[in-house]
Amino acid sequence: MSEIASRNIHQHLINLLEQHDARFRVVEHEAVGKCEAVSEIRGTALGQGAKALLCKIKGNGVKKHVLAILAADLQADLSRLAQHFGGSKASLASPAEVDALTACVFGAIPPFSFHPDLHLVADPVLFQRFDDIAFNAGLLEKSVIMNTGDYLRIARPELMDFRRE
Repeated sequence: MSEIASRNIHQHLINLLEQHDARFRVVEHEAVGKCEAVSEIRGTALGQGAKALLCKIKGNGVKKHVLAILAADLQADLSRLAQHFGGSKASLASPAEVDALTACVFGAIPPFSFHPDLHLVADPVLFQRFDDIAFNAGLLEKSVIMNTGDYLRIARPELMDFRRE
């Protein structure tokens, strides 16, 4: 079993946020898979949701996994992601790859990379519209709502535009 798979990602995330004095709160809710439904339960706008997409980039000698963070009300342009990293195509990773690289199921992945082979990128629009972002915190039934500036300071994603226009 890999080191990441043996972690309790939710507790690891909460510990990280506490260590860095992040302004956040945990919201417990029913395990729902749709961004629209969970934002309603959280009491947040859909655009505050930090959707985490685990992508596989290939081609031109590139083989890389990227955790791409996007506002939940936007769509990703995977070809822009591929081009940014020098690849020719990008696709969503398989459930097995998601498990191996995040120790989470689809929909529960927080917008943080805890794996050395997982590059973290985020579309800047997510941080421009709201003071707080919201995301599932390693479990489908737990979300974190946290200060946008604290997220950027702690996660330190590479900022790049990859939303569909």
